[in-house]
Amino acid sequence: MLTSPRSCSCSAPVGPEGSAVTCAGGLLSTSGSGGPWAAAAEGDRLSLPPSRMADGKPRPAKPANKTPPKSPGDPAKDKAAKRLSLESEGAGEGAAAAGPELSALEEAFRRFAVHGDTRASGREMHGKNWTKLCRDCQVIDGRSVTVTDVDIVFSKIKGKSCRTITFEQFKEALEELAKKRFKDKSSEEAIREVHRLIEGKAPVISGVTKAISSPTVSRLTDTTKFTGSHKERFDPSGRGKGRAGRVDLVDESGYVPGYKHAGTYDQKVQGGK
Repeated sequence: MLTSPRSCSCSAPVGPEGSAVTCAGGLLSTSGSGGPWAAAAEGDRLSLPPSRMADGKPRPAKPANKTPPKSPGDPAKDKAAKRLSLESEGAGEGAAAAGPELSALEEAFRRFAVHGDTRASGREMHGKNWTKLCRDCQVIDGRSVTVTDVDIVFSKIKGKSCRTITFEQFKEALEELAKKRFKDKSSEEAIREVHRLIEGKAPVISGVTKAISSPTVSRLTDTTKFTGSHKERFDPSGRGKGRAGRVDLVDESGYVPGYKHAGTYDQKVQGGK
């Protein structure tokens, strides 16, 4: 008859068949073999009370969490509050990191730099936008400064492996053009005049596509000259009939086709009385 092992205060309990059981930090092992207690010899871990650990010192119980659970709030309000806090933090950081205001010349440079390119940052300008700036701001006059001169200056200022120019290079290019644009003025006055031509300007949007009316298009779109099934798709004013012009709708009113006095029977009967 097997008897269960006795627990002790970290002393060796007596196992089955008189085998000794050693206690090492909650892991019981037997020196005997066989029987239902053989599993303990293979490393099965048995739990012991905290007060019966190897050190013999009772562990203090964990304090209960007395914080009441948060009541579920409105998710929309929580998101709005979080967004406002982030915006306020971003505004504070932006105000702290904001540098000096841009000059009118640099503002014009950035407007032309981002023109026609949604991915442009405004810090660099392509050759096409450079030419447009000189044309829209009348730096190119056709006599002293031409499109060829503008292209040559751009190729001279930009780097060998670059396709864009920065704002500093942009000012250097204007200095080169100012010498040709205002030959009768000093270097400083010429640069100042070129800056005045550009400051506060924005790209000019022109060349908007307009509808072209030609005899061929007018003849092909004149519904009064349509024939066959195409003619049935439009009313006399040229307005489309929609589904009625594409599908043969069955008349279930009971009147014969072409009858002009449909719906007047009741009026005639009441008028006769």
